[in-house]
Amino acid sequence: MVNRKELKPESSPQAAYGARLRSLREGSGWNQENLAERMGYSSQHISAVETGRKPPTLPFSRRADHVLGLAGTDDAFEAEWRDMRLGSLLEGFPQYVDQEARSVEIRMFTLGIIPGLLQTAEYARALATSAVRRGAITPDQAEERVTFLAQRQAALVRPRPPMLFVTLDESCIRRPVGGADVMDAQLARLTELTENPNFVLQVAPYRIGERRPFDMPVILLTLADRSVLSYAESQAQGYLDRESTTVLPMLTAYHQLQAASLSQDASVAMINQLRKGTP
Repeated sequence: MVNRKELKPESSPQAAYGARLRSLREGSGWNQENLAERMGYSSQHISAVETGRKPPTLPFSRRADHVLGLAGTDDAFEAEWRDMRLGSLLEGFPQYVDQEARSVEIRMFTLGIIPGLLQTAEYARALATSAVRRGAITPDQAEERVTFLAQRQAALVRPRPPMLFVTLDESCIRRPVGGADVMDAQLARLTELTENPNFVLQVAPYRIGERRPFDMPVILLTLADRSVLSYAESQAQGYLDRESTTVLPMLTAYHQLQAASLSQDASVAMINQLRKGTP
């Protein structure tokens, strides 16, 4: 009790998580060593989570639920962890991710940055680290972003994965991110993905000029019932549109973009030229 730290659960979701863990632990009559032994973690790890010095993880939350008898309940730590994770994301994005996981077809157009579903971990971490340096997010939020992205990518690896149509503005493959090695590995990843039967990659070259119909990133999702949703982001929030009167014209524009873009073979050739240092 000598070094007992006063907790402030109102200060952040992470602090609230830690305070509740301590409360339930003490309510069970256990010290940190007792809980650590039951969960398979060190007492130092338990202390760090309780005091907010270390963010909880999904495996940690599930072990806590098992040991404390909360698995599958409304009060489960896993549910609290998921709320914390989604709370650090752009408003509107969690709703999009829910639909993304259910889609049978995903169509993407992006500018400047390789889309998240195609990013290597190193590329994603370089972007997150840059956001931390700018003061846009905290280091913990950066780690959450990278972890969450990996989980999104894993969710698409299933027995019947969605068809993924990706059209990249040429700026995506020319803009260096994370240094030469990170960028080369990212470009290699793009070419590897084209070997999958459910993946189509095209580059929209600069030379198509005004024929490019979109001036901002666009994502179109086709669900199992063949309904189509669109998703776009501003700096402040994301917006999921279900209205066919606005979504279907975007689908038409996407097909027009594909027609003006390079074929997959020509796109891979351009990427390989970049990897070799050829303009």
